[in-house]
Amino acid sequence: MPSVLNDPDLGTHGYVHLADVKIHYVAQGDETKPLMLFVHGFPEFWYSWRFQLREFKNDYRVVAIDMRGYGDSDKPSGVANYQMSKLVTDLKQIIPALGYRSCVLVGLDWGAVIARIFASKHPHMVDKLITMNCPRPDIIHNYLETHMFELKKVWYILFFQVPFLPELMLLVNDMKLMETTMAGPNGNLTVGTLSTEDMEAYKYALSRPGAATAVIDYYRAFIRFPPRKISKISCPLLVIWGCKDMILDRDMSAAAAAVVDNQTVKYIEEAGHWVMMDTPDIVNKHMRDFLK
Repeated sequence: MPSVLNDPDLGTHGYVHLADVKIHYVAQGDETKPLMLFVHGFPEFWYSWRFQLREFKNDYRVVAIDMRGYGDSDKPSGVANYQMSKLVTDLKQIIPALGYRSCVLVGLDWGAVIARIFASKHPHMVDKLITMNCPRPDIIHNYLETHMFELKKVWYILFFQVPFLPELMLLVNDMKLMETTMAGPNGNLTVGTLSTEDMEAYKYALSRPGAATAVIDYYRAFIRFPPRKISKISCPLLVIWGCKDMILDRDMSAAAAAVVDNQTVKYIEEAGHWVMMDTPDIVNKHMRDFLK
């Protein structure tokens, strides 16, 4: 295991046992403080929230999870195990398993999609919601229908429906595809944001047995089991958007305003898709201002 994953300043490792999976998490902060729960996206794991774990540990019980299929969490086989209803149910079980009734919920990418649906279905369990660089799933679908030029950017969603080959593509050549996508010259992070040790941590997480198939099964399940239309989000919502995202257009960020009672959008021009790693100081300030 890469040494950066055992940094005691990031917190302690633990597990919660849910109805059908075991979920790994890293936690920091006083357990009597409110819960701030972090949900990552593809192809990540809990470590993506390292800057926020350090920033908010004095004010919250900060917990970053490995979603099912990722990192040290269980990786059940079968596409059906990664449909949205399962992922939302995981969050519903995780919060009380950690000893809380509600939380400040923070998500990026797939984590943002899941967090939005969860907040709409279980509003009493979300005090405030913060999402980054991914809108609601129905907004993605509708936006792509009317912005056909975006389709060439998301070709990988269709490619991921193919059996076996996507997994092979992710893993070959020492996971060069993930490395260039995240931190290459044309990647979604500013060059130099990830150290060599950081990149090794991401490779380590994706190399766990069954992980490559599980993380791609999120995309397969999204097509085979599309989520139903979700209800209006009633809790305050902060959307943080890195405008150098190579895949998702910034116009998507505000497109859901009509189905949110109280939405604030903050654009960060110099940040890419993984905005919380690219410009952590700016992201943390926006979060603090919102949480006040």
